[in-house]
Amino acid sequence: MRGRLVPLAEIVRPHGLRGEVKTLLLTDDPGQLAGLGECYLWDAASDARCPCRIEQCRVQGRAAILALRGIGSVAEARALVGRLVAAPEEALAPLPRGTFYASALVGASVVTEDGVLVGEFVGLEAAPGQDLWVVRAGQREYLIPAVAEIV
Repeated sequence: MRGRLVPLAEIVRPHGLRGEVKTLLLTDDPGQLAGLGECYLWDAASDARCPCRIEQCRVQGRAAILALRGIGSVAEARALVGRLVAAPEEALAPLPRGTFYASALVGASVVTEDGVLVGEFVGLEAAPGQDLWVVRAGQREYLIPAVAEIV
């Protein structure tokens, strides 16, 4: 059985001409990514995992520019778009009490205080002010503010 991976960033496009990639951060702690070094390029749909090494990381707000070992051209960087930069959970620093990785919630049922099923947690979206839970119910998706009063 393969270990559980924690997605830390999603590759969204090539950056520059030397094979760097721009990523959308999926973590509140960019230091996790900057200090990681060894990681995986992960296609979550097929569970394909390719080991890689982060040579350089520059954080820019909710994004990071990564230089990955062995990726030296725009074409090579473009081929990685959509992949997740992930690490085995055991390779990351322990989380503070009461916090969790959003990826651990994927597939969980979301219910109201009255026990009414809203749908299934499918992800987290960054938004100004607060993150949003993405909850799917059949063909519909709901965006629920991830604030203590609601979740």
